[in-house]
Amino acid sequence: MGRAFEFRKERKFKRWAKMAVQFTRLGKEIAMAVKAGGASIDTNSRLRTAVQNAKAVNMPKDRVEAAIKRASSKDESNYEEFVYEGYAPHGVAVLIETATDNTNRTVANVRSYFNKTNGTLGKTGSLDFVFVRKSVFRFIPGDLDLEELELELIDAGLEDLFVEADEEGNDVGVIHTSFEDFGKMQRALDDKGIEVKSAKLERIALSTVAVTEEQAADVLKLIDKLEEDDDVQAVYYNIAE
Repeated sequence: MGRAFEFRKERKFKRWAKMAVQFTRLGKEIAMAVKAGGASIDTNSRLRTAVQNAKAVNMPKDRVEAAIKRASSKDESNYEEFVYEGYAPHGVAVLIETATDNTNRTVANVRSYFNKTNGTLGKTGSLDFVFVRKSVFRFIPGDLDLEELELELIDAGLEDLFVEADEEGNDVGVIHTSFEDFGKMQRALDDKGIEVKSAKLERIALSTVAVTEEQAADVLKLIDKLEEDDDVQAVYYNIAE
């Protein structure tokens, strides 16, 4: 069938694997939201956001409903959230958000990934000067007047509004606001009838590190290992684009 077929097959398997990891992480987020605030989307804003994010990546409805049902059971494990910080090779800062039912397993795995790739696991808070936590909303801009929208959202805490391309090359509107203004911005977008594709708390790098392609490959060995771990929810690093 030739190399072209093998390349397409490899790409498809990678997409499937990435999708499976996304569903696992979103399932955990749904579970934590239910445990924290109940199983009603109407009264639990964290759950409403988690379900919204699940829809954005086409997580099947039955899987979402099953995750909510499991989390409502007293027998379902409670997940704890922990953040780990350290440095990959070549001085690149790495911050890892995890959700786990076994902290000993998680910290052991994270430490081993750093050790095997010549990185260094640091202390909590050691990267506070590198990353800042922001509320990040993504939406389809369509025919919206973004300059007008920018002015309208200032009172909701808007800090930045811009357009980026998604993996398919389609335009996506991006809004940044402070960690504390997440709910305020979410309500403002709802009031304006703007359909939000995703709403997340993300870590934004305040400073970046320039690396060569060879050095970037060293860093990505660590990033790949971390992102493949079932306990890891998100990985942030400050390589300059």
